[in-house]
Amino acid sequence: MQFEDLNISEPLQRALIKEGYSTPTPIQAEAIPHLLKGEDLMGIAQTGTGKTAAFVLPVLQKMAELQKVAAPGVPRALVLAPTRELAAQIDESFGTYGQFLRFSHAAVYGGVHQGPQVKALSRGVDALVATPGRLLDLMEQGHIDLKDVEFFVLDEADRMLDMGFAKDVRKIVSALPKRRHSLFFAATMSKEVGELAGRLLTDPVRIEVAPQATPVERIEQRIFFVDQKEKNPLLIGLLQQKFLKRVLVFTRTKRRADRVAKVLTKTGIRADAIHGDRTQNQRTSALGGFKAGRLQVLVATDIAARGIDVEDISHVINYDLPNEAESYVHRIGRTGRAGRAGTAYSFCSAEERSFLRDIERLTRTKIREVDHRYHSEEAKNASGAASEPAPRRTKRPPRRAGEKGVPPGRSRRPGPRR
Repeated sequence: MQFEDLNISEPLQRALIKEGYSTPTPIQAEAIPHLLKGEDLMGIAQTGTGKTAAFVLPVLQKMAELQKVAAPGVPRALVLAPTRELAAQIDESFGTYGQFLRFSHAAVYGGVHQGPQVKALSRGVDALVATPGRLLDLMEQGHIDLKDVEFFVLDEADRMLDMGFAKDVRKIVSALPKRRHSLFFAATMSKEVGELAGRLLTDPVRIEVAPQATPVERIEQRIFFVDQKEKNPLLIGLLQQKFLKRVLVFTRTKRRADRVAKVLTKTGIRADAIHGDRTQNQRTSALGGFKAGRLQVLVATDIAARGIDVEDISHVINYDLPNEAESYVHRIGRTGRAGRAGTAYSFCSAEERSFLRDIERLTRTKIREVDHRYHSEEAKNASGAASEPAPRRTKRPPRRAGEKGVPPGRSRRPGPRR
């Protein structure tokens, strides 16, 4: 099947040809005909399946057919995304696929000054891509009115709920007109995601392009059993091999992402980190450097990585295994995209051994072990309490004066630290 078989309009086909696309992905082939008919849709698809084009193309075509003009601050299409990076990339896709159409588009998200975003809205925006927090801020300030939204897309709904945006999403939806075309995309279908979809969609067509929580078959997966203290030298040794050309490294925390990026930079490896505590300019710069090939390595946390859409990532390395098995599937899906082969390496220390068991149970795959100079038998054979992270220490509440061990009249506030 070719894009021309999907009744895509000539200006959109011209843009696709210019960008080098001729054959739709499975979700595009299945979703676009339904969306062009005006049907609501629930799409279950992981990142990298081409779902952005699956909704951007029909939304652009339908808007062009209706030939309306957006009033200032009153968008015709609204796309909600969980992260700034994903919002920026969807907005970029609108520009790419709609380059031969007369329409306007913009993205609004936090982490940057709102001035330029407000200015863009004042000129009128046909397609608006937004993160929930900044969208609500601009609505409360009177810069955005959703009364005329014809097309509503909720992208990565499962991650939206994971990040605690459920209340914000409901508030935004309540401001939308009842008559609208709604599209809903998620990588996994939990009970909560299903309930949210039920409230947003009317008689939707359901499309699932791949089994849930199943890794892409062409991804080569390998496990390295290693003590926590040896992860840095193991990572450096791997990255010094020439065939690891563009590598996405995952850590479990923002602080560790910064540490790993700093260690790699000191050894001469071109690396940077991307996570929620970095400014938007820092995140944009890091992602841009990675896309352009100026960086060999991008170190990321799970949430920040949801907006990374780079087709030719050669390797994914799990410096830390995720504590949720489904996150592993999302992570390794960053490589092996667009028909290419990919490789996923994972480091497993003793306290992560239970995470590995969960991953292998979910994926129904026994990940092949790699023999290496930093191999740890302790990590490989850990079980029971030794195979799980140590519980976090919680601070005991300060005792009040008069309680056992605290003399009456003595302040319970600690003195200055020296």
